[in-house]
Amino acid sequence: MALTIFLIMIVLLLAGFPMMIPLIAAAFVGFFTLFGGFGQLETMIQQMLAGIRPASLIAVPMFIFAADIMTRGSSAGRLIDMVMAFVGHVRGGLAVSTAAACTMFGAVSGSTQATVVAVGTPLRPRMLKAGYKDSFVLALIVNSSDIAFLIPPSIGMIIYGVVSGTSIAELFIAGIGPGLLILVIFSIYAVIYATRHNVPTEPKASWGERAQAVQQALWPLGFPAIIVGGIYGGVFSPTEAAAACVLYALLLELVIFRSMGLKEVYATAKSTGLITAVVFILVGAGAAFSWVISFAQIPQQVLASVGISEMGQIGVLFVISIAFFIGCMFVDPIVVILVLVPIFAPVVDSVGLDPVLVGTIITLQVAIGSATPPFGCDIFTAIAVFKRPYIEVVRGTPPFIIMLLGVSVALIFFPQIALFLRDLAFR
Repeated sequence: MALTIFLIMIVLLLAGFPMMIPLIAAAFVGFFTLFGGFGQLETMIQQMLAGIRPASLIAVPMFIFAADIMTRGSSAGRLIDMVMAFVGHVRGGLAVSTAAACTMFGAVSGSTQATVVAVGTPLRPRMLKAGYKDSFVLALIVNSSDIAFLIPPSIGMIIYGVVSGTSIAELFIAGIGPGLLILVIFSIYAVIYATRHNVPTEPKASWGERAQAVQQALWPLGFPAIIVGGIYGGVFSPTEAAAACVLYALLLELVIFRSMGLKEVYATAKSTGLITAVVFILVGAGAAFSWVISFAQIPQQVLASVGISEMGQIGVLFVISIAFFIGCMFVDPIVVILVLVPIFAPVVDSVGLDPVLVGTIITLQVAIGSATPPFGCDIFTAIAVFKRPYIEVVRGTPPFIIMLLGVSVALIFFPQIALFLRDLAFR
């Protein structure tokens, strides 16, 4: 049955169907095979509804809505201008600014694809004009967006927390350390690249211009304060922080900056509704699919053939990392989390791994796979937004992928990179 289910998914994917169709079709076939018909079809419907029932999922559309408001308004641009004012003049400063802007926008959106659009659209033309090769620019933008999946709020961490029952607040805090480490490594590489290719520097901003840029960005900087400070201080739950971000975004763009009107807010809400519908259909279909394969004990058979039950903690983490990395090279990150997390959950419990560490490593692997050929979803977002051919978008990615994989290995051997802040905040 396992072979039949996965063949159906592969055939439908290759035929061009959206990911929700292969998931639902595979779940239906599995259900039919297990029960000899659709006499108990209500069980499958119940599983789909149960997948979207957790209250924590309410945070997903609200974070998407807040990020979309910022992108359409002036908040995102103010954050980018502030970063540029301080590091834009150093060798490689424009590239460092791009990576830093991805980090800061990730502290609001939690979405890699939203970060590609919000940061890449204004900064790519400036980098090309400054003398950077387009292959480097595209790779930097696509891979720096991975940081948005780690810096809270992270939509990937919300989905993982819901599926695994892990504290989303602890996951958010644990993602900060790895996210900042990636930013530092990318910044060093950007400086080396700019030096080797003799990329000209930007004019240095005066301290008056820097002060003005900081002043203009003070209000948008309230977003990470609300999310991290509110959760860390026990003021908000992650879901409440998401609601506060929406209210804050509306206050900024409608009242303080006046960069949007009610018509733009309506259009933004409509866009968020469409994205949320797709996400929740995927979550429901993924929950039904996971139930079917769990009921058929397919995960136990697969893991037994790999021999994972005889591995130690490090071996298990390596297997999990490889599985999620490869999975997201071909399939949407949310689907990979929904399908694979229940498979590995028993093994994680049996070897005594910290679920927060596992969630951080999974989130990083999901982000890396999303920006890795052949079918990483961020690659196709960049193709659509920047209108560049596939080969040009992926040409400069290998150095970034190597650096990201290096951070993954470091997380496995030095878990305190992720757990130090978590332990400081919650232990």
